[in-house]
Amino acid sequence: MPKIKTNRGAAKRLRVTKNKKFKFSKTKRRHILEGKSPKESRQMRAGTYVHKSDEGRMHQLLPYA
Repeated sequence: MPKIKTNRGAAKRLRVTKNKKFKFSKTKRRHILEGKSPKESRQMRAGTYVHKSDEGRMHQLLPYA
């Protein structure tokens, strides 16, 4: 049986936690920050987890995680 390829785009964006959840950082933090409120910028600092309904798809993208 051949090895399964890891999706490299997903591998760069997602981290697997101890409990096999997928954590990622929020988007829209790179540029055009002047138009965003301080509250919005502050909330984007925190990471978040992939929704439970999407976890199966993430396991397909990262088969060895």
